[in-house]
Amino acid sequence: MLFAILAGIVTVVALTLGIVFFVRKRASSSQSRVNSKQQVNAIESVGVAADTPTDAISGKGAVQVETEHASHGTPAEALRGRFVAVGVFAAAVFGSLSAKLWSMQIMQQESFALKAQQNLYATVHRPAPRGQIFDARGLALVKNRSAFTVLADADVVSNRDVVGRLSALLGMPAGVVRQRILNASSGAQNTRVVASDTTLRNLAFISEHSDAFPGVTCENRTSRIYPFGTLAAHVLGYSGTVSEEELKNIPEGREVISGDIVGKSGVEASYDGMLSGDHGTRTMLTDASGNILEVLSETDPTRGNDVYLTIRGAVQRVADETVAGYIRAGTGTAASIVCLDARDGGVVAMANYPTYSPESFIGGISQDVWESFNTEESHYPLMNRAIAGAYPAASTFKAFTAMAGLEFNVIDAKSVSNCTGVWTGFGEDYPQACWVFPGGAHGRQDVIAGIANSCDVFFYDIGKAFYDRQSELGSTAMQDYIAQYGFGRQTGIDLYGEASGRIPTPEWKAEYFKDVPEESSWLGGDYTNMVIGQGYVLVTPLQIAAGYAGVATGKVYKPHVMKEVRNSFDQVVIEYQPEVLYEPDMTEEHIKLVRKGLREVMTVNDYDRFFYGANYEVAGKTGTAEVFGKRDYSLFACYAPYDNPRFVVVCICEEGPTTITSAIPMAAEVLMAAMDHESGELTDKFEAIHWTTQINVPKPSDDEDGDGGESSDEDGYYDYSIAPEGRTD
Repeated sequence: MLFAILAGIVTVVALTLGIVFFVRKRASSSQSRVNSKQQVNAIESVGVAADTPTDAISGKGAVQVETEHASHGTPAEALRGRFVAVGVFAAAVFGSLSAKLWSMQIMQQESFALKAQQNLYATVHRPAPRGQIFDARGLALVKNRSAFTVLADADVVSNRDVVGRLSALLGMPAGVVRQRILNASSGAQNTRVVASDTTLRNLAFISEHSDAFPGVTCENRTSRIYPFGTLAAHVLGYSGTVSEEELKNIPEGREVISGDIVGKSGVEASYDGMLSGDHGTRTMLTDASGNILEVLSETDPTRGNDVYLTIRGAVQRVADETVAGYIRAGTGTAASIVCLDARDGGVVAMANYPTYSPESFIGGISQDVWESFNTEESHYPLMNRAIAGAYPAASTFKAFTAMAGLEFNVIDAKSVSNCTGVWTGFGEDYPQACWVFPGGAHGRQDVIAGIANSCDVFFYDIGKAFYDRQSELGSTAMQDYIAQYGFGRQTGIDLYGEASGRIPTPEWKAEYFKDVPEESSWLGGDYTNMVIGQGYVLVTPLQIAAGYAGVATGKVYKPHVMKEVRNSFDQVVIEYQPEVLYEPDMTEEHIKLVRKGLREVMTVNDYDRFFYGANYEVAGKTGTAEVFGKRDYSLFACYAPYDNPRFVVVCICEEGPTTITSAIPMAAEVLMAAMDHESGELTDKFEAIHWTTQINVPKPSDDEDGDGGESSDEDGYYDYSIAPEGRTD
């Protein structure tokens, strides 16, 4: 096509130049004749007299005539130039057409032949069943269900009788039948879905009366089913019809056409390319109007691969029921819990509440329902808080800041702080209280006691030391060390929507407050806030879990939910290989101190009672996050066995009254379930979750601590019904 255009342009330009040359040449020739003078030798006309007869005879008085206005040639000569110009123009037109014809017939013969063949044949696609999703032990979490689908050719819409019969048989208005047949979103020549999941009776009737339903066929297609209800909803995700925006951003190597079902969230989205199969094709002979004349060939669709997860269904069920039961009983407004395999980063369980049912998205949902899922009043049930919820780390952060202090020799095993309840390290005008104040003090605290009692004063001293030694250590020494556990960046889990969290630095603060210069300076208080996990620190539950796995084992593994992928022949085609993200700098002496402190958290505060009957020791750390405008959030991170870490569990309860009535018991149930499942005591046989049973949440008794005083949590705060906003560590 480009060659033809260029050939035409060259021809026209050449002919135009020829015309211009000819006209100019003609004009030049004509000019040479005009203005020339010619002598008339003899005139014999009336009214012309010579001076004398002699002169007339001799020619001396001959009349001089200038031919400038008298001589222009013959009429034929005047028209000759115009005819030539018209001829040249006609030659240019026919020359251009000839060049174009030559290009089309000779140069582009193959291209036009291919287009003609494409117009003659039409290929349509048939959807392929998606692969199934299994847990780590082969329990099907997402399956396919066969459903009979009534299909109609596009031209059926013009047959009022057939439309009427379909309307009567399927029990839907004729206008709806007509509208579905007119829907060409799956392709102009593709058959249109009139009804999904029709009854066997309707299928038999259409088959037996095919003459009454020309152009109507029935196919056995599949749709998603979730045999365990809302189990692991945020991990599994949901699927739906591909949108126009998604069609514009199709991944390389992935074939997606209008009308296809694609993953929208969770594993369905992350592994959409593996779960989706290959389309079936049907090649047809069509006429110029696109009407189907004959089906020439047809191939069946190929089912997608099956994805096996690291999720353990039985443990996941405990996690889902636990968070839902506590929140539905009034303990907080929302919660998230994640259980990791400390030895390879595999996600054993990940639960959030509020939650949703993936089945509700089959066939699409209304705009009203979608909007209701994204309101503050509903607490955002579609949000996977475990990876996308950014929270203050609170006192769970102290395990990492203690290690930073030890590794930079800011503190050592002999360091001691004296907690009087109030810390004035930056002067009397800038006091900072320990959580135990008012009415209490921790006294002398070393590293182990500081962690076990969650003493803020001990950690304020660490923060001040980093601030005072900035010129020696650098302004981001603490932040750089903490980053070795994966904070302040995404873990890279194979689920979409992960948040990065935030570890504040002087540069970050200057940029964040660039429009408020008086707030942009990095102060000592920024260190003392950060060292206890408050201030500008933000983390996700998954980051805390991965970080504690690093404390427990010395390695931070990349969290993942995929275990392996199998094809339709049940052959493993992809197997996940564990990946170590970080190996934090850990002196053996230092990490032993921190681990011992985490173990004493459980013994000093009697948190071992939540693991009653366990034949292993647990290490952990509580946290109470202060959130502006809301009641405090409760956090608990733990791992077991203490001497040979296998699982890490982290729980965050939004507006949870206290850690001992929310985060600790929830995490304890999941950790024990993981250990029981590992030993075979927890079976994989369980029913679907329907949220019909309320779990009665135990509340503290009048003397839960056994000290003769009022009920308190691990840090001495009263029952949440008395002091609901009191910080607990």
